[in-house]
Amino acid sequence: MHGRPRKAPKPEEEAASVAKAQKLRALQTQFFSFHHNKIYTKEAVELSAKLLEINPESYTAWNYRKLAVEHYLSQPDCNPDLIKSVLDDELRVVENALRQNFKSYGAWHHRKWVISKGHSSVDNELRLLDKFQKADSRNFHAWNYRRFVAESMKRSEQDELKYTEDMIYKNFSNYSAWHNRSVLLSALFEKKAEGFLSKEKVLPEEYEFIHQAIFTDPDDQSGWFYHLWLLDQTVTTDSPLLASSWPGHGYDVLLVEDRCYNGSAFSPFTALHSDSGSFPIVLYFNQPVGGVSSSTVTVECGFNKNEDLLWKPLSASNSQTARVWVAHLKIPSSDLHSTVEVSVGHSKGIISTRGFEYSHPSMFSFKVRVQPMERDFSQVSVAESISLREENFKIYGTQSEESIINSFNQLSIKNGHESTASNWRSEALAKEIECFRELLSLMDCKIGKLTLARLLMAYDVMSYPFANKLVHSEEVLELYSDLMKLDPTHYQYYKDEHSMVLLQKVTSSKESLLQHCFQYKDSVSSAICGPICLRLNNLSLSRMGAFEKLLWVQMLDLSDNELQSIEGLEAMQLLSCLSLRNNKLRSLTALEPLRKLKLLRVLDISYNQIGDHSIDTTRYLCSSPLSHSVGSESNKDETVTSGVALIDNWEAFYIFKDFNLNQLDIVGNTIADEKFKSVLVKIMPKLKQLDGKLLG
Repeated sequence: MHGRPRKAPKPEEEAASVAKAQKLRALQTQFFSFHHNKIYTKEAVELSAKLLEINPESYTAWNYRKLAVEHYLSQPDCNPDLIKSVLDDELRVVENALRQNFKSYGAWHHRKWVISKGHSSVDNELRLLDKFQKADSRNFHAWNYRRFVAESMKRSEQDELKYTEDMIYKNFSNYSAWHNRSVLLSALFEKKAEGFLSKEKVLPEEYEFIHQAIFTDPDDQSGWFYHLWLLDQTVTTDSPLLASSWPGHGYDVLLVEDRCYNGSAFSPFTALHSDSGSFPIVLYFNQPVGGVSSSTVTVECGFNKNEDLLWKPLSASNSQTARVWVAHLKIPSSDLHSTVEVSVGHSKGIISTRGFEYSHPSMFSFKVRVQPMERDFSQVSVAESISLREENFKIYGTQSEESIINSFNQLSIKNGHESTASNWRSEALAKEIECFRELLSLMDCKIGKLTLARLLMAYDVMSYPFANKLVHSEEVLELYSDLMKLDPTHYQYYKDEHSMVLLQKVTSSKESLLQHCFQYKDSVSSAICGPICLRLNNLSLSRMGAFEKLLWVQMLDLSDNELQSIEGLEAMQLLSCLSLRNNKLRSLTALEPLRKLKLLRVLDISYNQIGDHSIDTTRYLCSSPLSHSVGSESNKDETVTSGVALIDNWEAFYIFKDFNLNQLDIVGNTIADEKFKSVLVKIMPKLKQLDGKLLG
């Protein structure tokens, strides 16, 4: 059992164990003979029962008994009395096995299978469960089976809810009872049962209930887990919402065919370079959704048919559900001025992973202007490389701050219907904050501090969705800093949460964001206002977030942080220049989110830890080109590509093969020897610079 130290067995215990093993081997030998020969005589079936009494975890024996039952029930002389007798014997065998080990998966599954036959009374099952739950009230097998029995008996969720309440009052530390309560309430909310039409009345009562457990024993984790579930129910809306988009509503997009010029009438947020004459439309939802297509999202413009647009989910798991969806809109060069209107959810079909429909249709529009090439960028010397170093930036001019601020105001989708519905949520969170401040004034409680940090952030997000103001961010950052010191075992978790809060703070207001926006000193032409770089360098970030506020970014400096993962970066579809210099990326497969960034041209991953570790902990997250799962992406005959042995370099091939990089820096990684660099050059024939050196 968990937490119990092993003790050396006594001689008599060893002797008993040896005798049991010998008996078990003898039974197994005879049993397998019966099983393989499909012998279902009374003697054979009784022998399997003896085997299961000794070893209830013998899945083969349980499956054998299922076959035996089916054999008896298929006989011509089978009658209701025989059926009842056979199934009653099975229930008796299961009960005997559970007395040996009432956490036996096979035994509980077999009992469920027998009851599902529909010939046995379920009335006795609750009495049996009471016996087992008195022996161990937290046995999750028994609770799972209870849910099955309650459903079979058509027992109401309200009755079961009362039962969980009684069990919790007997033992506040009953995690399984708390979990069952969350399952029942979720079902009642989904059904909109009487008394459960709105969370507004139910959740405050549940908060009062859980306070009794938490304040009685703050060190017990069971109540805290239920409180976390309540917090999620409070802050998460059932119906998915469109959080932000690119382009934003009211944007004036300048599309330059070969070079991004930022004319005075256009914001640097919206000027975009495109080789193909197309640009991405990005939809960012507040939760993963599926069903985004030309049927559920309508794009109206004079030059492109809505049906021609293909919407793709941006998900690291290649799932058909995602928070972020993208489609590429192609603009003909002959159409220099256009207006585009995007309608989301006016037709049904967008559904969250929790099964709720997108029920609040949204619409945004923007203008597109195509600027023909004014200078042949191909004639610019390749030596004029892009380097995101301190000396290449200057503070963004005050004369251009207004354009950035105006663009920032257009980044988010305003969901006005949520303002009134959020009032009760904000009030509930305010009461919880007051409650946990009181708890922490009485004792130093790590999980109390963690909960307070979560509550404060949730309250800020809920209360200030339009002001873009995080009132409690400094306090939350301090709480996570304290937790990193108090609980070093979970340091990385607190560090990640600290990073997320810091990013929310940076992107929460126009003023704070502006402090991190710098103008790149464009070496191509000093007469042109260079592109804007968002510099989030040297912030000790271990995790990225706040992507819904960063969809506009084309140049991003994340150097000198502590990033081990860049999950979520795939949402930033406009990225053309990215620095991940001097972080803690441990493998090439950690770069997989970058595969979805089709505009990326400059990448700096120098001075990371790629190749330091013999075991790639993220490798299993990437599909091997040699596996069947990526048949649509890789040519099965492509065992050698441009002289690169695929089987020896599949990670590099898989990550870099679709890149259109002009410039790559990989120096300072263990993997970056001359042999590996030659592999990269073969994989990316368009690469012009590698580690600052021109390629011939």
